[in-house]
Amino acid sequence: MRMDDPAADPSHDRLTQDFDLLQTAVRDAGALALSYFGREVASTQKADGSPVSEADLAADELLRAALMTDRPDYGWLSEETADEPSRLDARFVWIVDPIDGTRAFLAGTPEWTIAAALVDNGQPVLAAVFNPATAEIFTARRGHGASLNGEAIAVGDRNRIEGCSIIASSGLFSKKIWQEPWPRMQVKWVNSIAYRLALVAQGRAHATIALTPKSEWDLAAATLLVQEAGGRVTGIDASILVFNQPVPRLKGLVAAGPDLHRLLVERTTTVPNSA
Repeated sequence: MRMDDPAADPSHDRLTQDFDLLQTAVRDAGALALSYFGREVASTQKADGSPVSEADLAADELLRAALMTDRPDYGWLSEETADEPSRLDARFVWIVDPIDGTRAFLAGTPEWTIAAALVDNGQPVLAAVFNPATAEIFTARRGHGASLNGEAIAVGDRNRIEGCSIIASSGLFSKKIWQEPWPRMQVKWVNSIAYRLALVAQGRAHATIALTPKSEWDLAAATLLVQEAGGRVTGIDASILVFNQPVPRLKGLVAAGPDLHRLLVERTTTVPNSA
């Protein structure tokens, strides 16, 4: 048996159990969040200006109990939980966003997700991204592919930028930060970045780009979806994303199929750091 075979790892059987645990927890958290959706929900503003609702906190509490009770030796990193430095000493870490896209959630727009991943030594090995409002659950396991509602998915096969479908801010490509103009593309916006990446993994969009920093909980689960669907996710400078860092922030991202990713990164690497 090859050493790079996932089955060669003694944690293989436990990961199978963890994958079942993860999917159940994300589904349960999604059902709980959906019970708040479309209602008047109490919310406050965090220090960074982003909203947090009672649904975020309820989903976070459910996920932590479901994922950590039987895995007390795992680390925990969530948008809605005070950071615990002990996670840095753990091999396995749950990285969770109880509701990614809280603004959409509060506005009644079905573009929010429950996103959770298990990270092993800095890389996601299990992932689930669930949009309860559309009944879509995207899952992935390292080396086993990605799926939507149990059916295998794959990134789009695209080798040119012109005409591609890209999820990003509509004004991004008209900014004066680019060395050359962008060709005509189909640009659309989706509030949850985890959902954006899931749509790229499914092939419903060819790519997504974000130049602004993102938190690890925004990207950990959905990064694995794209990778297991045959695509690439990197920083805008083509750097590999590493998770469970002391400061859990990543400097933007580019996600697409391999050929399109290479073409996009050729442009994003020229963007000034202050962009």
